[in-house]
Amino acid sequence: MAAILAPLHGLFNAAIGVLIFYQAWLGLKIRHARRAEGAFPIAAVKRHRRNGPMLPFLSGLGFAAGLGLIRLDHRRLLSFPAHFFLGLSIVLILLLLRRLGARIKGPLSPIRTPHFFLGLGLLLIYVIQAALGLSLLL
Repeated sequence: MAAILAPLHGLFNAAIGVLIFYQAWLGLKIRHARRAEGAFPIAAVKRHRRNGPMLPFLSGLGFAAGLGLIRLDHRRLLSFPAHFFLGLSIVLILLLLRRLGARIKGPLSPIRTPHFFLGLGLLLIYVIQAALGLSLLL
């Protein structure tokens, strides 16, 4: 059973990863436009605001699926501690990013910079998490 579910877990979380990197690309596009004081990408802002809040939920589903897989296959939640804690970190960082994003008000909001750097950290953690996940599957 886990032999089938583990790759599905990986594919689901890979799709979430693509969405996270797309979200980051939208955020960078908005940030560059804001700093250049040029034409503002209204469509990108709308997509960034619309898509962002669903990412913690989707990531939480992927994390819960991973927990379920571990319980089915190994019976110990910390069978893969690095993968577990990075996955937990991803969910918590996404929740924090959502909270920070909701507090950004106006073009000079001081929350923009922490939101940006936390997002960069998330991308790095996601790449490491994906590499760990692939090493578990292969």
